[in-house]
Amino acid sequence: QFLRVTKQYLPHVAHLCLISTFLEDGIRMWFQWSEQRDYIDGTWNCGYFLASIFVFLNLFGQLSGCILVLSRNFVQYACFGLFGIIALQTIAYSILWDLKFLMRNLALGGGLLLLLAESRSEGKSMFAGVPTMRESSPKQYMQLGGRVLLVLMFMTLLHFDMNFFSILQNIVGTALIILVAIGFKTKLAALTLVIWLFGINIYFNAFWTVPAYKPMHDFLKYDFFQTMSVIGGLLLVVALGPGGVSMDEKKKEW
Repeated sequence: QFLRVTKQYLPHVAHLCLISTFLEDGIRMWFQWSEQRDYIDGTWNCGYFLASIFVFLNLFGQLSGCILVLSRNFVQYACFGLFGIIALQTIAYSILWDLKFLMRNLALGGGLLLLLAESRSEGKSMFAGVPTMRESSPKQYMQLGGRVLLVLMFMTLLHFDMNFFSILQNIVGTALIILVAIGFKTKLAALTLVIWLFGINIYFNAFWTVPAYKPMHDFLKYDFFQTMSVIGGLLLVVALGPGGVSMDEKKKEW
C-alpha cells in the first residue's frame, strides 16, 4: 500500500536523500575554504596550492555530481565522480584508520552502487521491445553489493550495553540488516530500517540544537546528512527491490 501511494515520488525522494551529504559537504567547502585548506596543509604538509586544489576538487566534484544526479543527466559519470570523492576523503582525512567512519563511508558507497544500478536499468529501458536476456549480471551484483554495504551503517549503531532497550535494539536491528543483506522480505525490512534510522538520526544528530560556533555543530551536521544519504540508499531498495541476487527473487523460481 505504501509503494502504491508513493511510487511516483519515492525515487525522487531517495535521490535527494542520497546526495544530501555530498551537497552539504560541497557547500561546507565553500564556506570553510580557508579552514579546510589549512587542515589539509597542516596534516599533509603539502603547501597551500595543493591543499587549495584538494578543496576545489571536493567542492566542484560534489556539487556538480549532485546537479547531474538530480537532473538525471550522465548519472553514471556522476556516480563514478562521487566514488572518487569518497576515496579521496577517506585518504585525506585519515578515515581509513577509523573503523566507524570507514564503515559509514562504505555504506555511502553502497548507496551510490544502488544509484548506479538504477541508472543502468534506465539506460536499457530506452530499448523497450528489443529481446534481451534476464536482468544483467553487473546490475544484479551492484544491487547485492549496495545492500551489503548499506547495512554497515547499522553495525556502527549497535550498542553493547546490558540494559533491556539496547539488547532489544541490537536484536531487532541485527535481524533487519540480515534480511536486507540476503534479500528476504527486502522492501519491508528496508522500510522498517528507514523509519528506525530516521528516528535515531533526528534524536542523536540534532545539530540545530547546538550553536553554530561550536565544533560539535559541524560534527553532528556531517553525521546527520551522511545518515540521510544511507536512508536514501534504503529508499532505493524499497522502490526498486533487491535485484536478482536475493532470496525474494529465488522464491519466484521455487
